[in-house]
Amino acid sequence: MFKLFLSSTLCLFTAFSTPGTVSAGFTNKARQPRVLVFYKTAGFYHQSIPAGIAAIRKLGKNNHFLVDTTNNADNFTERLLSKYAAVIFLNTTHDVLNEQQQTAFENYIRSGKGFVGIHAATDTEYNWPWYNKLVGAYFTNHPKVQKAKIIISDKTHPSTSFLPDVWEHTDEWYNFKDINPDIKVLAWLDEKSYEGGNNGEKHPFVWYHEFDGGRAFYTGLGHTIEDYSDPLFLKHVMGGIRYAIGK
Repeated sequence: MFKLFLSSTLCLFTAFSTPGTVSAGFTNKARQPRVLVFYKTAGFYHQSIPAGIAAIRKLGKNNHFLVDTTNNADNFTERLLSKYAAVIFLNTTHDVLNEQQQTAFENYIRSGKGFVGIHAATDTEYNWPWYNKLVGAYFTNHPKVQKAKIIISDKTHPSTSFLPDVWEHTDEWYNFKDINPDIKVLAWLDEKSYEGGNNGEKHPFVWYHEFDGGRAFYTGLGHTIEDYSDPLFLKHVMGGIRYAIGK
């Protein structure tokens, strides 16, 4: 994985933005990687989005990467996307990009960049087959928020290397369709540990893969506001961001 070195002064800065705009951020004198958190919704709006934005900003501050945020799809141009090492879809829902913006994002990934999908990123862009392959699956439905067991099957990835073999967590447990057979599953849901699962014994919930020249990571966790103050979940997300940013 990558290691970044920079002055303690620069570590104190992260990027802030107002809704609908991409923030300029702090001057990247130390070549810090920069990520874009995209949180546009055209369907359900998760009340945890503000908490997620704040948490990722803090992760950036503590892990030496810069964070811009936007819910404005007009920022999806090849010129603007080119400055980001990774784009994070934070609880996006339904149709959030037009055809021109989709093409810009496809070219962005093909240039070797990274993608992180959090929770409702799979409830996004149902009519864009390329995105389905990138994110890895589409959401179908979910039962009520409840505790369940997550079986960690691969600890070679930075998002799971530190997790217990069985991680008990309270969240909203998505069922999926159109699962990309090429994804590399890191964790499965134990459907016997909660009510409402319908993907069977092999219910993928966290995965990653190389796709179309870039890298993609997805976690089904991240529905609740409480997630974004959970140290284990945040370390999990940070591992996914590290993978997406690359070396």
